[in-house]
Amino acid sequence: MPPRRRRHLRAHAAYIAALASRFRVTICLAGGLFVVVPLLFWWLYPRVGGTSITWGAALHHVYFLLLGNPSLAYVDSVVLEMLNMAIPALGIAVIVDGLVRFTFLFFAKHSYDKEWISVMSKTLSGHVVVCGAGRVGYRVASQLLEMGREVIVVEKREDAAFVSVLRDLGVPVLIDDIKSPQCLPRVHVAKADAIVCATDDDLSNLNVALDARRLRPNIRVVLRLFDDDLVAKVRESFQAEAFSSSALAAPAMALSALDPRIAHSFEIGTRRMVVSEFVAGEKLASLTVAQIRDRFGGLTLSLRRADAERVHPPGDTAVERGDRLVVQSEYQDYVRLREFTGELEPPLASNPTRCDTSPPTGHAV
Repeated sequence: MPPRRRRHLRAHAAYIAALASRFRVTICLAGGLFVVVPLLFWWLYPRVGGTSITWGAALHHVYFLLLGNPSLAYVDSVVLEMLNMAIPALGIAVIVDGLVRFTFLFFAKHSYDKEWISVMSKTLSGHVVVCGAGRVGYRVASQLLEMGREVIVVEKREDAAFVSVLRDLGVPVLIDDIKSPQCLPRVHVAKADAIVCATDDDLSNLNVALDARRLRPNIRVVLRLFDDDLVAKVRESFQAEAFSSSALAAPAMALSALDPRIAHSFEIGTRRMVVSEFVAGEKLASLTVAQIRDRFGGLTLSLRRADAERVHPPGDTAVERGDRLVVQSEYQDYVRLREFTGELEPPLASNPTRCDTSPPTGHAV
């Protein structure tokens, strides 16, 4: 069964269970009305010709009594007449009111009503709340789903870019202002493991983070902030993970401008790390994975040979000519490794689709 289908079935089953739990008093009273009360009529109703009424006749009488149309004749019994008078009022309170509310909530899931989200979230524990259904929020939610985590997304606008896409993935999306006092309780943040504040408003992200910490002091908080100065302050004083979109994107864009062979780059403290693919020529083919690490500081993340790929190959794996290696290293070590292979100069823009600079046949390095 496809993962999306499994998530849909789990969500529906959890929602029905949540409704049953929420209406357990109504369900118990309805059970008593249609099981216990007919038994009382069956037991107490006078026998005619030595034969008592059947339980089915008693149930028939109780059902139509709710509609003001009793099917059993009047008898001189205080207990039975008290039941005849009490059942219509009890039926209106229990059946009509409960049935209307249950039906509304059952079909509210199709319109993604706030009440449905509230009921649905009560079935979750250890989930992640993502605030914002823009590109960042969508990508965060998608990756969490791929890792098997339950996600609830909060978005202010119904027409936001990825609301319908997330719902198609089976993710509950609450349309509400995240600064609303009832917003976080509706998504059951008190039982959530983490909250990701990924809206395009720094102040809103900070407000939501503070509200989440008030409801659950040990919740993990991740914030997207545009103000670089604010990122460091939030990390130090608030003990939260704060990221600046510009700070994350800048290293990758800067190094890609210098060398398009760099697939990814990021910073760890003051260290600038890069990830790039190498096509093994004569020089790399003379080394093992461990030697590439020890001599050039390059960690081989994967090695592809023909149609087979091995992630984190052992250190004693010998590199063969034509192998494709994805290597992570510091930028200075990357430059040294390119210099060793004779590929120091990046490719020209005239061949933008080419990500490696392996020489033509007969000139492998």
